[in-house]
Formats: sequence, C-alpha cells, structure tokens
Amino acid sequence: MASNMDREMILADFQACTGIENIDEAITLLEQNNWDLVAAINGVIPQENGILRSDYGGEPISGPAFDPASHPAPAPAPAPSSSAFRPVMPSRQIVERQPRMLDFRVEYRDRNVDVVLEDSCTVGEIKQILENELQIPVSKMLLKGWKTGDVEDSMVLKSLHLPKNNSLYVLTPDLPPPSSSSHAGPFSALQESLNQNFMLIITHREVQREYNLNFSGSSTIQEVKRNVYDLTSIPVRHQLWEGWPTSATDDSMCLAESGLSYPCHRLTVGRRSSPAQTREQSEEQSTDVHMVSDSDGDDFEDASEFGVDDGEVFGMASSALRKSPMMPENAENEGDALLQFTAEFSSRYGDCHPVFFIGSLEATFQEAFYVKARDRKLLAVYLHHDESVLTNVFCSQMLCAESIVSYLSQNFITWAWDLTKDANRARFLTMCNRHFGSVVAQTIRTQKTDQFPLFLIIMGKRSSNEVLNVIQGNTTVDELMMRLMAAMEIFTAQQQEDIKDEDEREARENVKREQDEAYRLSLEADRAKREAHEREMAEQFRLEQIRKEQEEEREAIRLSLEQALPPEPKEENAEPVSKLRIRTPSGEFLERRFLASNKLQIVFDFVASKGFPWDEFKLLSTFPRRDVTQLDPNKSLLEVKLFPQETLFLEAKE
Repeated sequence: MASNMDREMILADFQACTGIENIDEAITLLEQNNWDLVAAINGVIPQENGILRSDYGGEPISGPAFDPASHPAPAPAPAPSSSAFRPVMPSRQIVERQPRMLDFRVEYRDRNVDVVLEDSCTVGEIKQILENELQIPVSKMLLKGWKTGDVEDSMVLKSLHLPKNNSLYVLTPDLPPPSSSSHAGPFSALQESLNQNFMLIITHREVQREYNLNFSGSSTIQEVKRNVYDLTSIPVRHQLWEGWPTSATDDSMCLAESGLSYPCHRLTVGRRSSPAQTREQSEEQSTDVHMVSDSDGDDFEDASEFGVDDGEVFGMASSALRKSPMMPENAENEGDALLQFTAEFSSRYGDCHPVFFIGSLEATFQEAFYVKARDRKLLAVYLHHDESVLTNVFCSQMLCAESIVSYLSQNFITWAWDLTKDANRARFLTMCNRHFGSVVAQTIRTQKTDQFPLFLIIMGKRSSNEVLNVIQGNTTVDELMMRLMAAMEIFTAQQQEDIKDEDEREARENVKREQDEAYRLSLEADRAKREAHEREMAEQFRLEQIRKEQEEEREAIRLSLEQALPPEPKEENAEPVSKLRIRTPSGEFLERRFLASNKLQIVFDFVASKGFPWDEFKLLSTFPRRDVTQLDPNKSLLEVKLFPQETLFLEAKE
C-alpha cells in the first residue's frame, strides 16, 4: 500500500492527467485499482499505442496506454530527478471505461456541419447524420479527410485512433452542381467560383507533412506558392509541383479559373534538385552498407526499461551505425542539412515522427517567437548523436510515439541538429552560445555521448530566450510527455501575460493613432477654414478695388459730360426753349431748359452727368409711351417732339 505522501502525489497526478476534478470520484477510481496510477489512467482514458510497464518490474499492464495528446489536461512540472509516474504493483481489477466523445467538423460546398459522437460509433453513423443534415443519400456520399486514408462505413471510430477534434469533407462526384449555377451564364459561374473557398491539401514531399490551406477563388496560383514558401522555406523558383490541372499554365491565374477540383484539391510540392545534388544522392544510394555490431552487451543493459528486447536494440543500432550520416559535415546551408536529416530520419524510423522545421535556427526563432503573442509556440530542439546507445531507442520508442508526435505538432516548433560530427557539434555550440548563453553551451559541451540524445525546451521571452528544460535520452514516453506538458503550462501562463500586454499596447497605440488622426483632421479643417477666409477676403478686396475703379471712372465721365454741357438757356430767350422734367427711379425730378434746336444727345449727356448713363438707363415718355433712347440722338428736340415741355422718366435697363 502507498503511504499518505505517495497517495497525495498519485491523486494529484491522476487528476492532472485525466481532468477529473471531483476528488471523491478520483479517490474511488484509484482505490478500485489499489492506488495503481497507470492502471487507473488506463481504465479511464483510451490509449493508442501498446502497453505501460510498472517501475517495479512487474508484468506489463495490458490494454491501452495513456495518451496525453488526446486528453490535454494541464499538469504540474515533475521533479527533475524523478518521473511523474510512480505506479505500484498493478491490480487486476478492471475499471469500466467512460465513453470518449469525438468532435467532427464536416465541410460540404459552402456549408459546415458539426457532429459529436462516441468513439464506439461507426463511420456509417456519421454518414447517416450527414444524410439528414445535407439531404444527400449515403450511397452518393464520399467522406474524405481521414488521416489513415479511405475507411469503410463499418469501421469503429475507436479503432482509427482519432484525436478529439477532426476535420472532414464530403465529395459528391455523382451529383450535379446546384441548379442555380447550372442555368447561369459563364460570367455568373465564374463570379460564383471567385466567391467560393478552395481547400488545397498540400503534401510536402521531403518531410511528408500535409498542410490544409483555404484560399478564396480570387487568389492566384502565385499567392499559393508564396504561402507554401512561408510554410516550407522552399523558394518559389525551387518548388517542384505535382497535381496542378493542365489548364493552370500561368501563375497569375486565379484559382477559380485554373480548373481545380471543388471543394478540395490535392497537390504535392518538393524542392527542385540541382544536377550536382542528384549525382550526390545517386552516389549515396549506391554506397555499400556494412552491418557491424561490435558493441559490448553492457552498453544495452538498460534497454529493457523501454520495453525493447536486446535483439531489437542490437539490430537497430547496428543498422543505424553504418547508414549514411544524418547530416552532412560542414553544410553551407542549414536548410539543406535539415532536409537530409529529415529524409534520413524517416528512412530509419518511419514516417511517424515530429515535423522538423526546415531552415536556420534564426528562422526557427522567427517562426516560434517573433510573431503575435497568440501565435507563439514553444521551441523543441532535438540534438541527435549516432554514437549513443540510447539514440535508436529514444527515436523509435519515444520521439516517434504517436502521442508525442501529436503533442509536439500542436504546441511546438521542432528543430533538429546532428552532433555526431565534430564540425557540426562545434557549429551548434557556437549557435548555442550566441542565442542561449554560455551556461547552456557549457552544459551541452559537458554531456557525455551516452547521455544523448538531448531534447531542449526553449521559450522566447522579451529580452532573451530561456531554456526551460533539458531532457536526456534515458527517459520514458510518460516522463517525456509530462515534462512537455509542464513546459507547456509555464509557457501558457507567460503567453497569457504577453497577450494581455500586447492587447493593452495595441489599445494604447490605437488610442494614440485615433488622437493623432483627430488632431490631423482638426489641423486640416483649421487650415481649410483659414484658407477659405483668406480667399474670401482677397475676393472682397478685389471686388472693392474694381468697384472703386468703376466709380472713379464713372465720376470722371460724369464730370466731363457735365463740363461739356451747353449753358442752360433762360426762360425768356429769343430762340424757342423746351422745358424737360425727368423723374428718376428714386422718385426725384430733374428739371432743365434746353433750346429746341439742341440735339437729343445733349439730353442724354445731361442725364448721364446726373449719374444715369444712357447705356444703363432708358428714357421713356408717357403720352405716347416710347423709348426716347431708341431715337436718333442727332435729331433736335423739336424734331423728336420734346417741345415745348415734356415729362420723362428714367428706368433701368434689364
């Protein structure tokens, strides 16, 4: 029986791993398993790979093993000197397994359907639910997107080892497109395609990684290739593609008119090899491989800890020791070195392995740390050493475990380096000293060969990069997972603070930008108002000047006309005299005597000298009504019948 201190630790580990918050329920499940942590976890959480062994040398615990990736509950960091799992002798009692719920998001054309089922259901039951939702017969429906390829309708979901959240899509090749588009013209169909979203399932050939990317129909092929460059670090000019339709002949062509399959289309991309690289690869493949196994048996005496017998370890070690190197020595380009590392790792340990970032360590920092706080991830640096007896066991049993691969892909950016060659080791120590400091570099420098491989967990901080954990090769899957989860817990807490600080900083910057914009608009409004006022004043001044000039000109003309007028005759004159009485528009009367022989022009000049020029005013008679200004100005007053007296009135011309 476990002591009280052990029980408290076991209870805490059990709650952290299973997410069961009810203490009574957790204690009941542990008591049913005689406080055996591994047996209790295996009874509650389904597992994908193999068995777990007790630390006390008992028989292996059969049944599914604990998979933290499918049940990501936060866990406290374990002590560096011991594993978080300390199970006692397993009990043979069986705990009834709780049903595991799986979430599916299924995409069909422009619709998304969410389906939640127990893992005991079949694929056919998903199709039946989709038949009711989408009104598509099951016989016409192809359900795609499974990680294991096409599956049968009778397949039980539990046997597929699915994560909790899954994305699928439906294809209906036997059904015609919607009727609304079948009757539309070519332009309408193209317009509809431009508004649709295409899912491109792109496989990176060298690293065997699959990307699901959504693009609008208006996106161009060039934009797709640039996005792939951001993900794979393969420049556009070096990308070698498979799967584009024959009609996609121009990178400037938009996806809607390129002939892609809707809603999903599969493509494959790889790096275009130069002729020299092709010859080197051919020479490497033709090199004779010798199988050597001359290590002492003592070197592998700890292999039983990992559930692997001696024969398996010797076989793997001997085959790996004489294979081509994981990484070329003195490689000029770190990206090319990582490509060879990934390819060689896949050939040795299979395709189920962490996705190693292809690029320099600086580029990895950019990807993991120097982005928005919400997009940051932890950095896991895997340091490989072919001469360590632990390398093959660690890679095949720990690093390639599906739970570890899944957890790393979701939460980490993984980068790798091979320290087998002295030149590569010295190169990494230089990088380590530059980026992590001399203490970390000295720690790695003093590691013995049999302590490799190493797994560094690094978190980016504001001013420096902090190494949270250094995991040596002599560990177990459970301990590795617990230490990854502990690092993730620390990172999540720091990330939340960074997100809060970033949001506050962005809010302050937004307020400052709004204030600056308001101030700028205010200045522009004031300047526009001032300029408008200045223009108005200038226009008023100009008009005033023109008015003054016109008045001066008119006054000069009036004076000249007044001086040129003949003297007014007396009432008693030898010659006949005509007396004219002229009414102005203001109601005043102008009276003057003229000789009957005077020309009509003299009357016009008299009226103009009083401020009523004949080109602006007309002179009218009453009986009969006539416009005197229309008469010949050279005729005399007698001839125009303005004798002996007449009353006229002035009227402004229109």
